[in-house]
Amino acid sequence: MKAIVGRKIGMTQLFTEDGKSHPVTVIEVVPNVITQIKTVATDGYNAVQVGYEEKKENRANKPEKGIYAKAGTTPKQNLFEIQVEDITKYKLGESIDVSTFAAGDVVDVIGTSKGKGFSGAIKRWHYSIGAKGHGGGYPHRTAGSMATVGRTNNRIHPGKKMAGHHGHQQATILNLVILGIDTEKNALLIRGAVPGPKKGLQRFVAPSNSN
Repeated sequence: MKAIVGRKIGMTQLFTEDGKSHPVTVIEVVPNVITQIKTVATDGYNAVQVGYEEKKENRANKPEKGIYAKAGTTPKQNLFEIQVEDITKYKLGESIDVSTFAAGDVVDVIGTSKGKGFSGAIKRWHYSIGAKGHGGGYPHRTAGSMATVGRTNNRIHPGKKMAGHHGHQQATILNLVILGIDTEKNALLIRGAVPGPKKGLQRFVAPSNSN
């Protein structure tokens, strides 16, 4: 299983040799530094912790400085865990860069979707809109009845789909194809859109069966 962390830059188009135009998302991938290795014996699972982008020394607390000192690297702004199968391939302080992947690889992209603020039930949960006639007797964009068919009608049950905070949740897009790699500019070109706003961080994981 191959994996890496990158930052979404924006979208453009890429022309392939057959003359077709493909929409692609440009991902900046600063080399990921391995700051910690977790094993089944010590943590119950295999994973590597990677640091992404530099952070000032005075902004790291004492526990973080201990982790970075053990790995022999400078403090990092963001830390992510990447689950791996064979932990012996990784060493503390090593870097993972875009050359890990190749054009044609298939990846699953894990990110945080765009936040859309407070939204009503129609937009947030795709409820049907009520009758629009003046005599419909039903508010046009409300959630409808909250009755529970006689079961504890004195309250709203947990999990009821109502108006509230929309978006800004973890989202995963499966089976996106890498169309190009630029090792000089540390960039990945991935066909299609990935979740999250510009400058948002994502994880890119190649499923085991795609290696």
